[in-house]
Amino acid sequence: MRPENQSSVSEFLLLGLPIQPEQQGVFFALFLGVYLTTVLGNLLIFLLIRLDSRLHTPMYFFLSHLAFSDLSFSSVTIPKMLMNMQTQCQSITYAGCISQVYFFIFFGCLDSFLLAMMSYDRYVAVCHPLHYTTIMRDELCVILVAGCWFASCAQALLHTLLVDRLSFCAGTVIPHFFCDLAAVLKSSCSDTSLNELLILTEGGFIFTLPLGAILGSYISMAAIILKVPSFKRIFKALSTCGSHLFVVFLYYGTIAGVYYIPSSGNSKDKDIIASLMYMVVTPMLNPFIYSLRNKDMKCALQKIFRTKDTTLVSIIHSFSRTLMEL
Repeated sequence: MRPENQSSVSEFLLLGLPIQPEQQGVFFALFLGVYLTTVLGNLLIFLLIRLDSRLHTPMYFFLSHLAFSDLSFSSVTIPKMLMNMQTQCQSITYAGCISQVYFFIFFGCLDSFLLAMMSYDRYVAVCHPLHYTTIMRDELCVILVAGCWFASCAQALLHTLLVDRLSFCAGTVIPHFFCDLAAVLKSSCSDTSLNELLILTEGGFIFTLPLGAILGSYISMAAIILKVPSFKRIFKALSTCGSHLFVVFLYYGTIAGVYYIPSSGNSKDKDIIASLMYMVVTPMLNPFIYSLRNKDMKCALQKIFRTKDTTLVSIIHSFSRTLMEL
């Protein structure tokens, strides 16, 4: 095939998920259900934290941004994947593909940074409880979150600009269900050594720094808890931290499998499954693991429902009084 520069390539072809045509309906319903659960769960968390003043604390401040990031992360790819499954049209425009690359990297990095900030918040709460309010000031929380957004934007912009300078052959096929960075690089007709070097160096640093911060925080918390052994404290720590660490390892493990562990030429299906884990499964699990099992979140939800019930009763009572006066 004759290489053409990117300005002359108007669209790409996505191979989609490795499933049989007769199974499309089942998987469409499955992924639609997962996506709706992700959207509703994260949107509920975001709104509860904004509406309930008792949740205006550093931990929930970080959680609200994580919920927004997870909702956006899933929305970058899943709606397009569902539309392709429904219409049987696997094409994506060049601009749409580049946009997916940008927002996929942006919200993926933002998720990673926010998980690290949340682990730091828990580290301060457990290891320095007397100084928690002094350390985790509102100004510091805003600076940390703003830094996460800025670093994610810079990371995504850097990789996207390097992808935009590549050339692609006419009729390029991307062996994935979305424009994954690794799959796009493999589909390019030009030299991608600079892009791959950037993923291994700067991308590796962005990958290992938050992961190291998360693991370091949990190790420090474990050391503090074990200093004064208590079955109740250990059980509570395991029930909470265990689920958190499960999601962390699922998220970072699948990303490492796609980008940093050498793969054979026949591992495309494994890469797609790994991508589904960190793009579809973890954003759905995060609301249940980090928030909806939380006592404060349950109280906030009950308060919202009680307020709605009270408002409804007041409206009915006022309406009845009006009818009686008439």
